[in-house]
Amino acid sequence: MTLQQLKYILSIVQYGSISEAAKRLFIAQPSLSNAVRDLEQELGIEIFLRSARGIALSSEGAEFLAYARQVVEQAELLEQRYLNKKPSKKLCAISTQHYAFAVQAFVSLLKELDANEYECTLRETRTYDILEDVRHLRSELGILYLSEFNRKVLRKLMKDRGLRFHPLFTADPHVFISADHPLASKRMVEIEDLDDYPCLAFEQGEYNSFYFSEEILSTNLFKKKIAVSDRATLFNLLIGLNGYTISSGVLNSDLNGDRIVSVRLRTEEKMRIGYVTNESVQVSGLAASYIEKLKETIRSFGYAIGEEEDALA
Repeated sequence: MTLQQLKYILSIVQYGSISEAAKRLFIAQPSLSNAVRDLEQELGIEIFLRSARGIALSSEGAEFLAYARQVVEQAELLEQRYLNKKPSKKLCAISTQHYAFAVQAFVSLLKELDANEYECTLRETRTYDILEDVRHLRSELGILYLSEFNRKVLRKLMKDRGLRFHPLFTADPHVFISADHPLASKRMVEIEDLDDYPCLAFEQGEYNSFYFSEEILSTNLFKKKIAVSDRATLFNLLIGLNGYTISSGVLNSDLNGDRIVSVRLRTEEKMRIGYVTNESVQVSGLAASYIEKLKETIRSFGYAIGEEEDALA
C-alpha cells in the first residue's frame, strides 16, 4: 500500500468516477483502475462497488476512506514542515436543498478561507440526491428539513444509509412572494389566501414523493402548481406570475435582492432544518468550519441553535 494509492482513492471519491479522476490526475484510466484493484487485493476488501451505473463506496470502502484521509493529511503536514511543499488544495463538497442561508454561509466560509487554492462544491439538489451524495461521500454534508409529515420516512432512509441528522434550528413556514404581490404587505397569510396564485415547487425527479418535497404542506391540493429545477427560475416566476413558494422564511437581500419578500404562513407545521453526515467518517476541518458558518448565519437571522435531536425521534 502506497501513499499514491491512497491519494487515488480520495480523488475517485472526490470526482465521482474513475474516468473523471483519471482525467484530473492526467493518468490513463486503465492504470488508475489497476492501482485500485491492486490495493483492494492487497487489503482483501472491496473499496468500490461496481455496476453499469458506475461506482460507489462499499461499507468497507467508507471505513477505509476515513483512515486514508487521515494518513494523507498527516503526510502532507510532514511534507509542508520538512520539505517546504505548499499545502494541497482545500476540498469540500456540500449538498443542500434550496436555502439562501446555506449559500450565505458558503460565501462567508470562502471569503475567510486562508488558502491560495481550493476546490469546493455547493450542490443545490433534490432531497433524495442529498442523501445519496452523503451516503457515497460525494458530499460531506447535506442540508435539509424534517417535519412531522416526512420525518419517519427520511429518518428510515438515513438509518439505512448510515447517516445522522444534526438539527440546526426550527423555522415557522413562510411564503416567498414578489415585493409587488397583492399579499406582500400582510404580516401573515392563510393558505386559502393563496388559492388563486401559482404554487411553485422544486421538482424531485424520479423520487417525486410528497415525503421528498422541499415545500411543507406538500399534500395540499393546489389549483395552480409549477415545478422548477433551480432557484433563479423560481424567483423569476414568483415575480413574473405573482406566484409563491413555501420555505423557511430566511432570505438574504444581498444575495437575492429586494424583489422577493417573506411572509409568515399560518400553520401548526414546523420545519426542523439541519445537516446530515455520514457516520462512517469524520467531517474535514473545512466542512466543520462550514458548519460553524451555518450557525453564525442562522443566529444572524434571530434563530436559536441547538435543538435537541431526540425532539424528532
